[in-house]
Amino acid sequence: MERLANKVAIITGASQGMGAAHARRFVAEGAKVILTDINEGPGTSLAKQLGANALFVTHDVTKPASWAAVVQKGEAAFGAINVLVNNAGIIGDIANTESITEANYMNVIAVNQHGVMYGMKAVIPSMIRAKQGSIVNISSIAGMLACYGSPNIAYVASKFAVRGMTKFVATEYGKYNIRVNSVHPGYIKTPMMVAATDEQGAGAAAMIPLARMADPDEVSQLVAFLASDQSSFITAEEHVIDGGMIAQ
Repeated sequence: MERLANKVAIITGASQGMGAAHARRFVAEGAKVILTDINEGPGTSLAKQLGANALFVTHDVTKPASWAAVVQKGEAAFGAINVLVNNAGIIGDIANTESITEANYMNVIAVNQHGVMYGMKAVIPSMIRAKQGSIVNISSIAGMLACYGSPNIAYVASKFAVRGMTKFVATEYGKYNIRVNSVHPGYIKTPMMVAATDEQGAGAAAMIPLARMADPDEVSQLVAFLASDQSSFITAEEHVIDGGMIAQ
């Protein structure tokens, strides 16, 4: 039996990169998936490729009303939501702390931190009705320690916040059979990855004990496990997937 056959999942930031990989993996493993993104064209195209078990909804994670619409459309299409993958995120402008602008700081916090909170708030009632739920919040190794050229203080603050919010909500809603975990990727081959050139990519790989960056689906395998009943007693935990990078 496909391990996600009984799951209805919202995956944010699903038009490209890790979010698209998560959506492909989830549908392949039997889930019904609501893909969301502000980038409508690629998201719509991917949902069509994935077939009847995929629905794309244009979505701004920084707006509670947009979250309400996603949940309503998802429930109407597939039933109660029992998985949320809070994947949408931005890095913001590269800036040191003395020069970062308020607009840059607040934009990163709005997407990476507030968007995750709004998502959890929006889906919890549906998960309570479903009598089960798994929330997977995508953070970063920058949510474990400030290292390896993090782009700005806002990014690190937001990713640490995701880690803390994950633990808090897990302790609040465990009694409803809702599990909440965070995933902390290192360098992944995605459009967001700064190491776009061969030279930069080689530099990134040199910092990783496994001597390479990860493919997005390697992260998706972990996310799918956390969404599935195979991880039924795992909650409030950080799951680092970085090729051993922060162990050094």
